[in-house]
Amino acid sequence: MMQITSLTKLRLQKAKAAYTTRNVDFSVGTTLLRGNVIPQSGNVVLAKVTEIGQHTRIELASGRRAHLFPGDEIIVCYGDRYAPDQFEAQIPSDLATCHLVAAGGIAARATAQHNRMDDPTTITPIGLIGDSEGKPINLRDYALSMTNFINKTTPIFAVVGTSMNSGKTTTAAYLIRGLTEAGFKVGAAKITGTGSGPDVGMMHDAGAAKVLDFSDLGFPSTYRVAPRQIEAIFASLVNHLSSNNVDAIVLEIADGLYQAETAHLIAAPIFRQNIDGILFATSDALGAATGVKILQERDLPILAISGKVTASPLATRETQRATEFPVFSPETIASEAAEFMTCVAQTQAQPQLALPV
Repeated sequence: MMQITSLTKLRLQKAKAAYTTRNVDFSVGTTLLRGNVIPQSGNVVLAKVTEIGQHTRIELASGRRAHLFPGDEIIVCYGDRYAPDQFEAQIPSDLATCHLVAAGGIAARATAQHNRMDDPTTITPIGLIGDSEGKPINLRDYALSMTNFINKTTPIFAVVGTSMNSGKTTTAAYLIRGLTEAGFKVGAAKITGTGSGPDVGMMHDAGAAKVLDFSDLGFPSTYRVAPRQIEAIFASLVNHLSSNNVDAIVLEIADGLYQAETAHLIAAPIFRQNIDGILFATSDALGAATGVKILQERDLPILAISGKVTASPLATRETQRATEFPVFSPETIASEAAEFMTCVAQTQAQPQLALPV
């Protein structure tokens, strides 16, 4: 049986609220829901840190990384996680002890971890945060509107890669920087991944006028999200950026091309018909050759290759020979940004309206 108890404003204010909950209006959080409760993706939960593991800090809504101590009360949300370099985790079926599986504020039960990771930080849920009527607060309650079509008004660039940590965010940031320095107003978004502040912050720092991610639509992560919803996230974030009268849009797609949600999105007609240029981030020549083949099979317009591979002159030469595409360092991506705009302007398709997802 579910139990509803009161929650004081002071207790909420003292708790460390994570990045994923940044859009929540906590003034409506007046109850705690405990007992027979089945957590859902996006449910906001008050939890106690019981044992420090891999994550020793939490990303606050302000962007600061706060140290965690045993006994801290934190505000996070339930969500799944896919991170080959860290954890795979799924939402539990009850409010039993689970884990902080992402510093951005994801509560889940870890099912697998990279062997370089410490065991995940353990948290004990105190209760779901609810409103005065005992309804659980969810990220979706404060989300931007979703759409099922793209009203395309500007060139769209996408950055994809071979894997997590292949250099996608850096590539996207330097493209944003180059476009901004060339006089273009840029909108940016992270379409898939796990809710986290640093990637969004880097896009802001690079000069983007507006930056969004999937959590602005109420998704703490996109792992195990239905394919049609992945397409709707893509369409919705593009439309919200377009409404800010930007001259160009730069998108980052998380993880590698074989990750399920990424694989679906790059093959979806709504993606293929609206992307004007692809920058591919990779760590080595073999990954670049495989990635280019996949992207070409999906008829996606590759502009250049970048990422961690460019740290090595030898690997850069190997990659260029293997793919016959230019391999640009982040700095060169920035210097070529205006040329990318000229290139896509010559080949840009007509706006794709009312594309069903």
